[in-house]
Amino acid sequence: MKLLKNTIPVLLFLLIIACNSTKKASSNTSNKTYKTPQILYNAYVITSISKDDSYGYSKENPINVGGMKDMTGALNQRRYLNGLAGPNGENVTYFRAGSCCSFKSKNGIFGNGLLDIYLVTWENAKDTTTLYLNLYDKGELKIPVGFTSMFD
Repeated sequence: MKLLKNTIPVLLFLLIIACNSTKKASSNTSNKTYKTPQILYNAYVITSISKDDSYGYSKENPINVGGMKDMTGALNQRRYLNGLAGPNGENVTYFRAGSCCSFKSKNGIFGNGLLDIYLVTWENAKDTTTLYLNLYDKGELKIPVGFTSMFD
């Protein structure tokens, strides 16, 4: 009975992945090797601001923090978000709202991955901002339009 209890969630996860779309989540990944940004205070020091309005805001153009292969994906997500600041340098707060959007990834489980959805806000923000992060594939990390770096 215990084995059956533990097996059902795994089977449901595999069924969801198999039934969802398996298109590639992003065009900003490649076989290129990306350098990991410097880390200060458990945050990535990111200095490059994206010129693409969809970067991070779209499931088709997520922020590719990588780390699945060495089991640092969730840590990389937090380091990335910890390095962001609001438009005027405000400290941001974030909450992982869940996962979505199955896609093909050579680094994923059985060749597939899911994006993580984060709700991000800062003091006096009019609303929360939704960012899509990919912990399977690594890409060049940039600051999304509308954010700044906490190290500026």
